[in-house]
Amino acid sequence: MMSVLEYATDMNKIDEEVIKVCQELELPITTKDDILDEDMIVMLDNYFMENEEEINNEIDEEEQKKIEQEEYFVMEEEQVTLSPKKSVNKNLSKKEDYAKLKKEMYKHKNKFKNNNIVEDDAVLYKKNMTVGELASGLNKSPTEIIKKLMNLGLMLSINSSIDFDTAEIITSEYNKKLKMEESIDESNFEEFISLDKSEDLVSRPPVVTIMGHVDHGKTTLLDAIRQSDVAYHEAGGITQRIDAYQIEYNNKKITFIDTPGHAAFTEMRARGAAITDIVIIIVAADDGVMPQTKEVIDHALVAKVPIIVAINKIDKPGANIDKIMSDMSASGITPEAWGGKSMFIQISAKNKVGIEELLDAILLESEMLELKANPNRYATGTVVEASVDKKQGVTATILIQNGTLRIGDNIVVGTNYGKVRTIKNEMEEDLVEAYPSMPVTITGLSNAPSAGDKFVVFENEKRARNVAEIRKNRQQQNNTIVSEPITLEDLFSKINSGTKEINVVLKADIKGSEEAVKSSLQKIDVEGAKVKVVRSSVGAITESDIVLAAAANAIIIGFNVRPDSKIINYAKEKKVELKLYDIIYKVVEEMEAAMKGILDPEYVEQVLGTAEVRKIFKFSKVGTIAGCYVLEGTIKKDSKARIIRDSVVIYDGKINSLAREKDQVKEVKQGLECGLTIENYNDIKEQDVIEVYEMQLLK
Repeated sequence: MMSVLEYATDMNKIDEEVIKVCQELELPITTKDDILDEDMIVMLDNYFMENEEEINNEIDEEEQKKIEQEEYFVMEEEQVTLSPKKSVNKNLSKKEDYAKLKKEMYKHKNKFKNNNIVEDDAVLYKKNMTVGELASGLNKSPTEIIKKLMNLGLMLSINSSIDFDTAEIITSEYNKKLKMEESIDESNFEEFISLDKSEDLVSRPPVVTIMGHVDHGKTTLLDAIRQSDVAYHEAGGITQRIDAYQIEYNNKKITFIDTPGHAAFTEMRARGAAITDIVIIIVAADDGVMPQTKEVIDHALVAKVPIIVAINKIDKPGANIDKIMSDMSASGITPEAWGGKSMFIQISAKNKVGIEELLDAILLESEMLELKANPNRYATGTVVEASVDKKQGVTATILIQNGTLRIGDNIVVGTNYGKVRTIKNEMEEDLVEAYPSMPVTITGLSNAPSAGDKFVVFENEKRARNVAEIRKNRQQQNNTIVSEPITLEDLFSKINSGTKEINVVLKADIKGSEEAVKSSLQKIDVEGAKVKVVRSSVGAITESDIVLAAAANAIIIGFNVRPDSKIINYAKEKKVELKLYDIIYKVVEEMEAAMKGILDPEYVEQVLGTAEVRKIFKFSKVGTIAGCYVLEGTIKKDSKARIIRDSVVIYDGKINSLAREKDQVKEVKQGLECGLTIENYNDIKEQDVIEVYEMQLLK
């Protein structure tokens, strides 16, 4: 929805003109501040569209005379002779062509295949279904169905109820399947794949995601491909958003998604990997495999898509191609030249060296993938980015993954419903239709969706509004719709249901521990199911680890590391289980027991509180007294306590003494200061975190 003034500005018209048209169309609009709903906007669009040709032909006579009197001129740069009159008409014809296409599309709008969950050869069985309803679902006459029932010895009328088993027998005679309506939920469209017949499918362009470490040249590479200067418009030369573009090379189209490379945008990269056919990992030849490069590799491997490595900056001093190939191979991506599956292309994005070879590699990979889509169905796809513009309202950059999107389509994006008002490509050109693998920007949504939201177009407004309303109510009830988390307790049932790989993200305090735990986990083999370590590294558990674990449906195992409260809360939000250990055999023992279905935990750790050491006091008789501030919970005397330094556990013992303002106390609560000593440990330092916990019996 938008005001009359906003609509007028968007359509390059004055508000009085829009109000006048509204009155002609008998719409209840009288002032520029009145709000136009989606139906009103479509009516106005149609009105102005039908009058577009007449408006375009009204060229000022004086201007026309000037044009006719001017001589031909020569464009110096291209040395091409053009007529000014033809040049103007070229612009006008582009506008007229769009108006004509739009008008034609509205008049002769083809009916596409619906985005139904039920296959074409299936019929829905509703509760208390009648013979007449079954006949309608089979596209047969009730008389024909009644005759078949009589052959089965059943005397039923058109309004008689028919049970599921009988209806299934009748349905099978027409080579169709019968499905319970209760098992179908079209509002949960993320969970279903609408199948197409092979004869309806045509080749579609590949969707390619560019990923890599910050400043390794992702945007400069896109510059070289698109012959543009995007890199110079970025803040600090670093991409701050996801964006999508489509180019044409050797008469074939390729869609590129540019994902930010800085660690702060790990979650955006995860969304980028989820909608891509091919991943290009760009690595600077003079810099090597960096921390964000390793994160990118993890996301690409989890996405299970082909990977092409672009080794950039090959012309810079210090470039070491062999080291890049060796480091990438050690990270799980082996070059084809070394017997692996990934193509390694050497490029210089800045000097445009190797760009054609890279594009050839993309087209070769896409041919092997045999990417196809059905353009003759209503569109489905994913939101790449969304924003709110003062003039246009909500704009969303979307990637069409199947079907065709058209002006006026009824679209459900996330929990939002809308009618597609405008479709623009990356060059800001107006389109009437958009096809599979095209990234386009649309307007017409009531609210801004989230990046990564799925969208589906429905054949009518009633159905689309109903689906959007159901999804909105469900979101309010559940807060967010997330995939089912995996925990140690349900590993056995997962294995029995067909899961053969248990994904794990491993974080350890030192490299030796990481390698030992990783090796032990990978050796576990229970009933054909194995542990797959999707990421292992040294250091604290980070938000990036949780994002990856959520994407891979993995458990995070921390060995001698402790996450802070922010990370724990983020893990709960993402429904990711954190398991923390300090003994290797305990890790292996619990994992094996869980996979065998014999896990029987008796005690569970309960954190009582955390305190930060602000000052140190040393006394010869007492030892080291830590002056602390209680950050969370309660610190209790004689409780178990661990000292954490830089997210790594330094010591695990218990609180020996606890004082508050010179008085010995049993506990100190959040927000208060205290002094404490740790039994048999004096090497406490400022900024250490003391975590107090107890082991509680799990009922």
